[in-house]
Amino acid sequence: MSRWLVTAIPAWLLLVGLVIVVAGGAVLAQTVIRRRLPGLAAGDHNDVTKFTYGFIGFIYAFFIGFVVSSMWGQTNSADANARAEGAVGVQMARAADVFDAADRGRIRASLLAYESAAIAEWPTAQVPSPSADAALAALYGTYRQVLASTDVQKAVLATSTSNLDQISQARTIRVLTAREDTGPPWPIWAVIFLSSAMVLGTVVIYGVERAAQHYPMVAIVGVIVAANFFLILSLSHPFVGAVATSSDPLSEVVSVLSRG
Repeated sequence: MSRWLVTAIPAWLLLVGLVIVVAGGAVLAQTVIRRRLPGLAAGDHNDVTKFTYGFIGFIYAFFIGFVVSSMWGQTNSADANARAEGAVGVQMARAADVFDAADRGRIRASLLAYESAAIAEWPTAQVPSPSADAALAALYGTYRQVLASTDVQKAVLATSTSNLDQISQARTIRVLTAREDTGPPWPIWAVIFLSSAMVLGTVVIYGVERAAQHYPMVAIVGVIVAANFFLILSLSHPFVGAVATSSDPLSEVVSVLSRG
């Protein structure tokens, strides 16, 4: 569900929708409560509400900060893995120049085919692409066919083969990350929803005599809660969405190969 939200709905529209649903729902609930329980406006319970809101607000802020920090760390790790994969690919593309023309041409063509397939695979990285699998296997086969005749070529071939293993490992990490890093598990979501409801609830029942002062207060807290939901959803999937890890490092390899 969260993956569909961040892929099918533009980020700005998702944020606006969450604000309307959360903040609008809180204001609607406030309207109903003020009409049915007019005695709350007197504020006789405010001492208890202030303490409750302060305690719940502190726990809520700490918990949301912990969740966001953890998920941001996952995105940073995916970024670092992608940059390392791209850097190794660029190195392989440039190192191919030491080989004979025939080998050099096959290596560059195979590497270009793989990088293009990996870029196409990027949005659906949790399901390995058969074309990327085939391109990677073909790239391995190309390096096995290289006939290194000089010491320099032999050294570069050994290094390139090792780098190819790193690219394969980086792709495996990307696939596993996309498959397993799908946002908070349901117990965490349950706590997020429960704590958010408690924060909004204490603001809604807070005794404010003038409705014109109470409505903006509830709306502001509702917008903050909605923004937190948006942030968590955006960070739930490292390879899709507004803050997803970019495939630009692999595109740089394609750019280097295209320049010849």
